[in-house]
Amino acid sequence: MTAPEATPELAPPHDRAFLGHPKGLGYLSLTEGCERFSYYSMQTLLVLYMVKYLLLPERMAGVAGLETLRTTLWGGLTGQPLASAIFGTYTALVYMTPIAGGFIADVWLGRRRTLVLGGAVMALGHFLMAFEGSFLIALLALIVGVGLFKGNIASQVGELYGPNDLRRAMAFQIFYTAINASVIIAPLVSGTLGEKVGWHWGFGAAGVVMVLGLLVYLKAAPWLPADQVPGRKAAGARGGWLPGDGARVAAIVILVPVMACAMITNQEIFNAYLVWADRAFQLTFFGVTLPTSFMITIDAAFSFSMLVAVAAFWQWWGKTRREPDELGKMIIGAAFSILGGLCLVVAAATQGSGKIGLFWPAMFHLLNSIGFAHMLPVSLALFSRLAPKPIEGTVIGIYYLAFFAANALVGKIGGLLDAMPVTRFWLLHVGCATLAFVAFALFRMVLAKRLMGSPVTA
Repeated sequence: MTAPEATPELAPPHDRAFLGHPKGLGYLSLTEGCERFSYYSMQTLLVLYMVKYLLLPERMAGVAGLETLRTTLWGGLTGQPLASAIFGTYTALVYMTPIAGGFIADVWLGRRRTLVLGGAVMALGHFLMAFEGSFLIALLALIVGVGLFKGNIASQVGELYGPNDLRRAMAFQIFYTAINASVIIAPLVSGTLGEKVGWHWGFGAAGVVMVLGLLVYLKAAPWLPADQVPGRKAAGARGGWLPGDGARVAAIVILVPVMACAMITNQEIFNAYLVWADRAFQLTFFGVTLPTSFMITIDAAFSFSMLVAVAAFWQWWGKTRREPDELGKMIIGAAFSILGGLCLVVAAATQGSGKIGLFWPAMFHLLNSIGFAHMLPVSLALFSRLAPKPIEGTVIGIYYLAFFAANALVGKIGGLLDAMPVTRFWLLHVGCATLAFVAFALFRMVLAKRLMGSPVTA
């Protein structure tokens, strides 16, 4: 199969205004960084806010619609299990709606207008979190907003490059680096405001930064790929279906549930892990007790560092040896996820009667971050390249179904924290990562070449 030629609106190879990449990548990375700051501010605070404040009996009655959903959707749960269930439902839906957002962009509004609408709805959701009664309405606004925003910004990163531009994979590494920088900052700013000043201050900070991200994106317009809106063909339209596109979509669909299993331990960090850390970790140093949300900053710092270190390692390795392809790196990532989960098993098994020191949790974050660096940026670049051009936004939305499934499972599994020994709880996560490791290996050995036509290399 012959790949389509680069279209006029794609950045030419000599466009290296931003770290050797198109200037548009810088704007998109900064915009995504602002959006991820707002999202991870919410994700950092949400479970702690519910467990320690909103779901206390004297406050639950004031939340519009909560009692109805608690009895019909969440089985009458209360306390921490209810918080985990709400968190799981919210984060799962956040990663399901990008399919709809990609479809709306592909067939109706185009990428840019869909993304701007999504950012505005997200900002509204963050500001609605200032009112306890509108809690569920705020979650709904955030779910819709992320759906409109998320897949459409990632697909624009891919559209900056022609099909044979070797900078594409590194572009997604840079894109993820901006995300992780935001994840470091979000708990420090919003987490500290939420836990030390007031919950609503933390949520409000997320809304302000989301508005700033929208302003950055609007300024970026001259350096972004031309938007093809249905009904008026843009110069260099993305084209039609090509032979083999159906098999590539099939490969994507097969990979989604495997990726979900691989990500369960990582997604649990924002759910039951934080509750466990709040109860069991030694977070008091020299008389000062750190906010539990600082564990998210530790994780993000490791993730940021390992993204840079892993990219540098494989660049060095590739000079003298053959670099693994995308699936090879995803297998390596699953292996490190297994090792990270085992660190939590050891931490729980050796706790005794006191608090858990931060050595084993830090080792978990380090190893899990190495796994993350081998899996998520590479897989997003792979999905972007495999996506048929007429439905590129929709396919990127399908990619986020892996997060939907992982978070849905985390919502269920997180509720088991108090129902089983903690060692068994984390062994369950290790088992999921092991299942993904085996499935990735089998996919690479048996199905990859048949479904993709030829191996896809980094």
